[in-house]
Amino acid sequence: MTWQVNRGKIVYSVSCIFVVFLGHLEEDREQCDSEQRVNQTATMEESKLKLYSSWRSSSSCRVRIALNLKGLKYEYKAVNLLKGEQFSPEFSKLSPLNYVPTLVDGDMIVVESFAILMYLEDKYPQHPLLPPDLKKRAINYQAASFVSSSIQPLQNLVEQKYIAEEVGSDEKLSWVKHHMEKGFAALEKLLKDHAAKYASGDEVFLADLFLAPQIHDALTRFNVDMTQFSLLLRLNDAYNELPAFQDAMPEKQPDYLQS
Repeated sequence: MTWQVNRGKIVYSVSCIFVVFLGHLEEDREQCDSEQRVNQTATMEESKLKLYSSWRSSSSCRVRIALNLKGLKYEYKAVNLLKGEQFSPEFSKLSPLNYVPTLVDGDMIVVESFAILMYLEDKYPQHPLLPPDLKKRAINYQAASFVSSSIQPLQNLVEQKYIAEEVGSDEKLSWVKHHMEKGFAALEKLLKDHAAKYASGDEVFLADLFLAPQIHDALTRFNVDMTQFSLLLRLNDAYNELPAFQDAMPEKQPDYLQS
């Protein structure tokens, strides 16, 4: 009987110790979780994205679309191009070419829209901008290159000023429109066998991010007759249904019509 009583006391004591141990373990776990949450919050604050952008910049618009698609919050830092804010000492430290867009991610600075998009793709893999299929990737790269290398540069303020000096202000718009239409014709040929709902299929990828701002500018800024480009018009209708695209358009930006 004595043994049974002592045995019961021992079991009870061990049980109490175990309960106390579990209590301390739970407290330690909660403290650890709390510290992790604090660290995560601090990390998020430190790496808060900043986008130096201008509402009229189609290159900036590409990046805004990507940030929206990936669900990334960012601080919009307006750069007034007409006032020359891109040449300010502050901005010159960030962008060697004094171009928008420029992305700041913590201590990382990335300039040029294509480089920014690839950086975002590598660091933030949600909603991929590139398809897994190599052939589709090649189509996306080519479409993006057509826009960024052959069409969009003619819209830059520096280039437009130069064109006006060379051919005259009255001829500037028609000259720009001619080359935009030439680029759009090439895009239609490139995409005719690959486009579906979007440029390279039924999902949004890199090419769409380049096409949407360019088509928007053609329609609203340069008065290009887009009826001759039925495929691009159809794609534009699809882009108009996507909030990530529409929220990135010039008229939705905080500095709209201010520069």
